[in-house]
Parts: sequence; C-alpha cells; structure tokens
Amino acid sequence: MVITKKGLILGTTAVALSAVAVAGTGMYLSQGQAFMQSGPKETVDEVWQIINYQYVDTSFNHTDWSKIRQQYVKNAAYENKQDAYKAIREMLGKLGDPYTRFMNPEEFQNMRIDTSGELTGVGITIAKDEKTGRLIVISPVEDTPAFKAGILAQDLITKIDGQDTKGMDVNDAVKLIRGEEGTQVTLTIDRQGKKKDYNITREKIEIHPVRAAVKDSDIGKVGYIRLTTFNENAAKDMQKAIKSQEKEGVVGYVLDLRSNPGGLLYSSIDIARMWINDGTIVSTVDRKGVSDRESANHKALTQKPLVVLVNEGSASASEILSGALQDNKRGTLLGTKTFGKGLVQSVRPLGDGSGLAVTIAKYLTPSGRDINKHGIDPDVLVKLNEKQLKQLYGGNADNLGSKNDPQFSKAIDVLTKDLAQQGSKPQAAK
Repeated sequence: MVITKKGLILGTTAVALSAVAVAGTGMYLSQGQAFMQSGPKETVDEVWQIINYQYVDTSFNHTDWSKIRQQYVKNAAYENKQDAYKAIREMLGKLGDPYTRFMNPEEFQNMRIDTSGELTGVGITIAKDEKTGRLIVISPVEDTPAFKAGILAQDLITKIDGQDTKGMDVNDAVKLIRGEEGTQVTLTIDRQGKKKDYNITREKIEIHPVRAAVKDSDIGKVGYIRLTTFNENAAKDMQKAIKSQEKEGVVGYVLDLRSNPGGLLYSSIDIARMWINDGTIVSTVDRKGVSDRESANHKALTQKPLVVLVNEGSASASEILSGALQDNKRGTLLGTKTFGKGLVQSVRPLGDGSGLAVTIAKYLTPSGRDINKHGIDPDVLVKLNEKQLKQLYGGNADNLGSKNDPQFSKAIDVLTKDLAQQGSKPQAAK
C-alpha cells in the first residue's frame, strides 16, 4: 500500500474542539476481503492485522502479538460492537503507545472533520501523561474558549465535570469535553501543584492557521507570523503571508510556533521549503529501517534572518519545522524546550465505519536527532514566569508578538545582532 503524505498526521493526539483533519489513506487489505463484512470479530481482527503489518515497533512493546490474536480473535466471541471496541482498546493498550488509538464511528467522524471548517468545543489539544496517567494539555487553540479562560500548555486535567481523569482514555475525555454550543464544561486543572476549576462555555470554533503582521522596530520592519496548526490551509496561508511581507520590505522574520500542537506531515514539509533553499528537512524511518528523506527544493521565498519562537506546547509538525530550521542553521530557536513527539501516525478507516490511528514511523531531524520524549532545545533559552504566561495566554492573543511579549522582544534583539553580523544597515521604522 502506498501511503501519501496527506494521510500522515503529526498531531499529538485528540483535539477536544474536534480533531485534526486527515485524508483517508485506505486499507492495506483489498476491498474484496472478508473484513469488509465488518462484523464485531472481523473488526477486531482487522485492527490486529494493521498493527501486525504496519506498526513501527516490530517487538510490539515486547509483546507476543500472535498470542494476542489467539486471545482476542480466535478464542473470543463478541455479541456486539461495544464488546469488540472494548477488546480492541485493551489489545492496543499492550503496545504502551498513546498515539496508536482506536476510534468508534462517531469519534472517527470527528477526526475527519476538516480543520479549516467550523467546529464545536472548547479548543484544547490533549494527551495522556505517561508519568502520572493524567490528561495533559498540549496546547490551547488560540482565540478559543479554553485559550480565553486561561488554560495553558502542560496543565494537567484532573477532573472533567467532577469526574476523575486518572487513567481515563483520551477518546473518553474528548467525549466529555466536547458538547453542544452554549453548554458548559468544568475542567479541574492542576498547574504545578495548584488546583483550580475552569468553567468553560463551548462554542463554534473557526481555525485560522496563520496570523501575520508587520511590526515596526528600531531595526526597521519585522515580519511576525504566528502559525497555530498545520492543517490543509496552513502552507497556502504561510506562502501568502511571506510574499506579502516581502513586498513590504521587512528586514527579518519572527515565526511563532508556540503552543502549536502539530498536524499534517506534508504541511510541515511544504512550509519548511518556503524558508530553506537547500538541505534535508526530515527523514522518516519505518519498521524496516527504511528512511524516506524530504529535502528543500531550491524555492525558498526568503533568505532574510529568522527567529523561531517555541515552547512546551510546540509539538510534532512544529518540531519537524523547528528541527529543520535549526539543523540547517536557517533560523535561531528561542524560548523553551519543545514537547518531544517524534512519531508519525497514519489514520485508517475500518470496515464498520470506525477508525484506527497507528504509529507507522519515527522521524529524525536533518542531523539525525531522534527528539521523541526529549524535544528540541532552543538556541536561546527564554523562560516566562507565571505572571508573564497569564499575560500572554490568559485570553488576550493581542499580547503575543507585542512589546508585552518578552520572548518576542528578545527575538528582536537576536535579529538585530544577525543583521549587524550580515552588515545590514538598520532601517528607520516608518
């Protein structure tokens, strides 16, 4: 089976506003095979087969995968889909991989919603924290109810409407958090040992992946581009922003990837090519050790100095772009260490209308770094205290990329030095 880049996702996990968009990749089985009958046992076996032939870890987390099939397929009987779905989740739990997950038909339909469309929810990307078994916020989506309420990256969700989340499946959590427009959900947040309830009203959410502005500074005009997600429109919107700011004569750029949880693989590659003229962007390594390398195509839109803002909420596709820019010495990373997700998933539709996200590869930065569970260290470390975090992410997105943003201010300092080293003359702000 050929898997197109459009079928590969790099989002961290489920999104509680709905989910990242994915293009269907098809199944590795032909439509004439028995799984298309989609009975409960056939669905369980279908999942087992996909994992058996495509999962990145051929040791299956040091589990005898053949014995798993004996237990859950050959020696099992299922009266209904719900029993089969429960068995599938138990089976996948043996892998110890929070990113390989099963979705029932309703959850799968939510996953397939186009991220450029209108969604209903609170606007957070969540995963399960392996250390605590709790749900962790990867990032709030900008200008959504969760963002406005002050939810931050790395917050632990201990309760949802009073229900303890210890050991809770991510899909179950998303179900509880999502709901009808105008209704409320209460999230109990643990932030560095301090717990607080956030009452959030669900809304319809429209995601705009790029927010761009030209900022006046002592060194002249600076292009500020904030990218919030890598969806199907991200590359097109990024191209439009860079071309527009080039026409305005900016002297350099600040690319803001803070709290960007990721998205589509091909989107991150396309955007990297807009900044990098030559060199490797990323390598993906599958279970056979086969490496698929993606490189720049000599069509960069600008070569002007670049500073990239990152933090703990910058994950997956954000880390591919950040790693490519850092390793190719194309930009200076500034902020705090990124999330650390170096795995690639493919989303597969199953015969009964459900779906499976399966980890099929890991990715390496151009220099060969495996950043999974470690993240990418910035070139310039600039931490924010709690007061500064609340000021930037406490509901007022206008503070990002402004004089009230310490990391942005430091980025201007870095650009000033870069321009001086290149012998560029500062332009007066107009």
